[in-house]
Amino acid sequence: MLQSLPKLASRFLVALIFLLGPAFLASAQAQDRRQNAPGEFDFYVLSLSWSPSFCEAAAERGNAERSRAQCSERSYSFVVHGLWPQYDRGSPEYCRRPAPRLERHVMVSMLDLMPAPGLIYNQWDKHGTCSGLGTRAYFETIRKARAAVKIPHELLQLPNPKLISPEELEADFIKANPGLTASSIQVTCDSRRLSEVRICMSRDLQFRDCGDNDRRACRRDQVLMPPVRGG
Repeated sequence: MLQSLPKLASRFLVALIFLLGPAFLASAQAQDRRQNAPGEFDFYVLSLSWSPSFCEAAAERGNAERSRAQCSERSYSFVVHGLWPQYDRGSPEYCRRPAPRLERHVMVSMLDLMPAPGLIYNQWDKHGTCSGLGTRAYFETIRKARAAVKIPHELLQLPNPKLISPEELEADFIKANPGLTASSIQVTCDSRRLSEVRICMSRDLQFRDCGDNDRRACRRDQVLMPPVRGG
């Protein structure tokens, strides 16, 4: 009986492949061929982190000291978490090992948008290497992507805590950004706070549908936006 289990599993796999059909096989093979190949992707996700939520969570975890670069003196609202190459299904990561060296002057040039050196280095290693671009070109693309998105005016300097539904927040961004649609934006959250707003963009940085990449979107009725320090 035990010896027949591998045969049963093999027969089940063959039957499953037969039922799913050649289209499934072709899709899987295409994905495999380009998996983690630099420059081989379909679109970008621009991830904008709500900095006050990040800083509150860091303090609760006892990581305030490690987060000083972002969470000490200067007030931040939305900051760039990253610009992530995506497949229509899934995403590449760490496409070159070891990653080409990120020059310090390029890192420093991004601190106005991404206020932590460790974040910038990590984003280059994990996502930038998948863009097919050099270090300077990748971070210039991040700057262009961020410039293409307008933050709703009322969220630039939020003076008090704000409860808002993910749908309302998406609507605020859509109103502020002509061409942005509900299928082009995702809101993510932790157990109670807003985490990020993620905007899907084509390779030439036009708003586009996120496709199947919204499965981790926030499902809460409302999320808390902690206020901007000194807002």
